[in-house]
Amino acid sequence: GFMPCSPTRPSMAITINALELHHVARLHSPHFSIQAFVKTICDLQGVAFRRYLSRQFSIALDLYLNILNGVEALVMEALSRTSNDWCLQHACPACTYELKDKPCLKFKILYAMDSNDSLKRILCRIAEDEDSHELPTTQKVPTTRYLSREFVDSFAQSAPIQSTSKDTGDENPCAGRWKNMDEQKTKQTWGVYDETGIFLAVCRHGMSLLIADMVQSGELTKYPIAVVSRLMKVFGADLRGGYDIGCQFSTTLAKSVIGKDVEQNRHTCLVPAFHGHAHRQLCQLSHLMVYTEGLGLEDLKTCERMFSKSNALASSLRYASAFHRQQAINAYFSHNDAYEVYASISNFIYSNYKQALSIIQDCEFVLPSLKCELGVTADTEFTRWLQEERNYLEGLEMEPLNETLQMEYWRALVNLEASKKDLDLKSALWDVTTPSDLKDYAMYTRKTWKAETARQHAIEMYNKDLRIVQDLESKLNIDSRWTPKRPKWHDAARLVTKRTFQRVLDHLEALVVVRIFELSKMNHVATGYKMRKHIVKALQVHSSAIRIALEQYNTAARAMDPPHRILKWDEVVEYAFIAEFDLLRDAWQDVSQRPWATPAGRSAMDHYFKLLRAREEIERLEVEAHRLLTYLRDKERFLDESEQQAQALHPPLAHQIARYCSIHSRFTSQHLKCLHDITKLPGYKGSLSFGESVRMGPGESASKPHVIIPPSLINTVCSQLMDSDDIDTQENLEEEEEEEEEKEETSRMVLEVLDATIYESTT
Repeated sequence: GFMPCSPTRPSMAITINALELHHVARLHSPHFSIQAFVKTICDLQGVAFRRYLSRQFSIALDLYLNILNGVEALVMEALSRTSNDWCLQHACPACTYELKDKPCLKFKILYAMDSNDSLKRILCRIAEDEDSHELPTTQKVPTTRYLSREFVDSFAQSAPIQSTSKDTGDENPCAGRWKNMDEQKTKQTWGVYDETGIFLAVCRHGMSLLIADMVQSGELTKYPIAVVSRLMKVFGADLRGGYDIGCQFSTTLAKSVIGKDVEQNRHTCLVPAFHGHAHRQLCQLSHLMVYTEGLGLEDLKTCERMFSKSNALASSLRYASAFHRQQAINAYFSHNDAYEVYASISNFIYSNYKQALSIIQDCEFVLPSLKCELGVTADTEFTRWLQEERNYLEGLEMEPLNETLQMEYWRALVNLEASKKDLDLKSALWDVTTPSDLKDYAMYTRKTWKAETARQHAIEMYNKDLRIVQDLESKLNIDSRWTPKRPKWHDAARLVTKRTFQRVLDHLEALVVVRIFELSKMNHVATGYKMRKHIVKALQVHSSAIRIALEQYNTAARAMDPPHRILKWDEVVEYAFIAEFDLLRDAWQDVSQRPWATPAGRSAMDHYFKLLRAREEIERLEVEAHRLLTYLRDKERFLDESEQQAQALHPPLAHQIARYCSIHSRFTSQHLKCLHDITKLPGYKGSLSFGESVRMGPGESASKPHVIIPPSLINTVCSQLMDSDDIDTQENLEEEEEEEEEKEETSRMVLEVLDATIYESTT
């Protein structure tokens, strides 16, 4: 068939095969633009390329995609799957296909969310001071994956509401360390862009859940709040999401307009492993995955892996229209979910199962010897150590009030002594003038007034410093003013020296962390030559700053009593995580002999919590494997029966249902093989069996199918097509025979999986 390039009197048409070829090729390689494809066709046909050919092809492609979307909508209507939340509720079979009589997971769904500023779109303007001159369009992408701008903006101006939760304090140990924690830095961006990127939420297996366009702004809090609101509305309670600033975002959520819903639904935010070690140690103890009960081995780094692939869309979207940009993004993620992520779900379960069994084996071998070395008799000791470390670090967040006042009092005394000396110096000034010097009386008058003004200023400074000293003496209940001869004077001086040391250390730490991040970017895939040169220059600047900060640190370290360890350049640049700097800090109490502060204690804690998480991962994977196996059976049965019903009512619709079924059924044998391989893993102690879905409503895979012919197809005359379908050609008979053989092979593999499972459980 052909697709016209104009609604009336078309002078050119594009073949359906060419449109389908470009559509599929671009989904697999987003770099493959329309212009490149049209030039390829022109070269093959031996004609010169013209710009209008790309425009005509784009028009035909839009019409072709609109037809595909319309056909898909008819199929979903026939299957009673027209709810706005249906796609989100059934996004991932391993996450959402809940079964009866199966253990409930502590967290219903684990998901990750993050922003990506690669998929920008330039706003077309005639002049800088004018609005966009893009033509308005009524075209809309038919998808429920995208959050509308109106829905997202509804969370922009919502007044914060005080939360009743006791766990959401205003203070955050990582506040100020991340740019996307600062609303002032993210609310504006370059005015040349309209959409500045996307905000994406994906499940732990990689299925895209929600997408929101970031419009003329950076990563504002309204985007993650909108995502959380929609997910809680659809999935309800017990969701856990990973976000690179999850520690700060927890506080933001609690104070937002959905704060009460978040608390009632027990929604929790975590920090992914990719960013976790860049947070403060105190933050890691509360939000890092290894210390979170029920999370398993999930790292919540799915967004980074998704962005590494979707960034290929960037070059073709920069100058696209708003509709074509959203259409390309939606098509890419839809195709990626159906053909890439879904195909790898069973392999994900298999690989994680294998990893968890390996971790359990290693930890069960190492942990007993560490416990014996440390004298630990009960596993509850490790949990107590973790709480002790958290309490200790919380105590370091704020200096004791009494010591803070003493340091301020000492500084006030130093300032008072300096202002007293300055006042004495200015009050002792004398100017001897003889009669011979009175020739320039005006000059001497100005000189006298200048000296008097300086003396008055010195008096004012002295009185100001004196009032500060008196106020602090009142707060500290000091009867006799401190002098350099008293011990308390020297104690306060040491506290001030320690504070100076810690602040210099903070500055050094910040510079080294920036260097660590820049070095990690050097190894990122698809980092261009210009970006690498920019990073090299930044590293040179940071290296010079680090050397200066290192000198300041060593100076402050020598001033300590007793002097602290001097750091060398080679030692500092090898630091890998921020947590290593915490070992250099002075504490208000000595913890060097605490078990959790020793290398053996740290190793034992790491092995213990990894062992717990690995066992939790096994439990979650068992549930996910049962869900996937049951989903494969229910889906095949539901769609096969639906196709048979439609065949008698509307053969063309039945053909489209069969095509819809083939998208996922092509991976069934692959999934069954992976599930069978899981039962053969050394150490596997579970069992695989079919379950029963909790959802039995219309359109559900576990329900009895009832095909409804859409009203738009009831009066359609398809006699010619129906007549052609009734002819049993040799080709049709061969296709039917191949389909029957494939179904028999699938059934045989299912029985093999069940037989192997039953055999393993009995032996």
